[in-house]
Amino acid sequence: MINRRQLLAASAGLPFATAAMAQDARPMPKKGKRPWAAQVPTIRMGLLGGENDADRLARYTPYQKLLEETFEVPVKLVMAADYAGVIQAFAAKQVDTSYMSPVSYAQAWLESNGNVRPIFTSQEQDGGNYYVAVLYVRADSGITTLEQLKGKSLAWADPNSASGYLIPRSEFRAAGIDPEPNKYFGRTGFAGGHEQGVVAVMNKQYDAGVTWTSGIGDPAVGYTRGMLRMMSDKKMLNMADMRIIWKSRPILNGPFVVRSDLPASFQDDMFEIHRAIVKNYPDIFKAVNLGSGIDWVPVTHNDYAVFVDLVKEEAAQRRKR
Repeated sequence: MINRRQLLAASAGLPFATAAMAQDARPMPKKGKRPWAAQVPTIRMGLLGGENDADRLARYTPYQKLLEETFEVPVKLVMAADYAGVIQAFAAKQVDTSYMSPVSYAQAWLESNGNVRPIFTSQEQDGGNYYVAVLYVRADSGITTLEQLKGKSLAWADPNSASGYLIPRSEFRAAGIDPEPNKYFGRTGFAGGHEQGVVAVMNKQYDAGVTWTSGIGDPAVGYTRGMLRMMSDKKMLNMADMRIIWKSRPILNGPFVVRSDLPASFQDDMFEIHRAIVKNYPDIFKAVNLGSGIDWVPVTHNDYAVFVDLVKEEAAQRRKR
């Protein structure tokens, strides 16, 4: 079983010394078509589900246009209904890049036989690079503890989400709580995404749900970043109507990934333009980074190996059912 120490190490072991990179001069790459365009005539970027299509498109369109103007190739945004859509697209070589959750990356790495490479993740204002899963209920539900949820209904966000499924399940099992349907919880189900889960709980379709948040900052506005902050900013959620009753251990921020079989020059250009966007286009950086980050920091597969183990553990649990 994945233990707390392993996942804490995954979050704590990132190269915080790279914070100095934020002070570097980072000119934008020169505009022009690259030799790698012969193999990547269109950059196909997978967008994970969990947010409605209109809002995803609004956030990513300026970023899409900047990449197109810089490299003089079209950029296609591949919007999947759920996490599995992007994972399967990587395995089928139908997408080239994506921002992913740590578990989505692990799943894509397994399904593509290692043909996906993490190149950077976001660094937060406090120097950390992690988020947390939270278990939430309606504020008027009368539920204040995890123990009071026994026999109640719970909405998972997505089966390939770290915060919305695998991490809570792993921590619940470690605490002696069986997360399988009709065990500890009276009913469980998938809401279809993080945003959909919050809506379902607020509409009393479920008693509780799980999602992701920075866990730092002002809880009255949904913390510094995460699904609750996004929904609060869009006036879809009043945090006064919600109560958080449980938080997970730290979870390493998800990576930006590229297909490993694409030209090394393409992978290098993806890293360099994103480093430059931080300082030269802060509004675009804020939109794609979902809020409070200050930089991108490099990562490798080893930083996410524990999540590969977590996916394997969950698969083993399914085989026991």
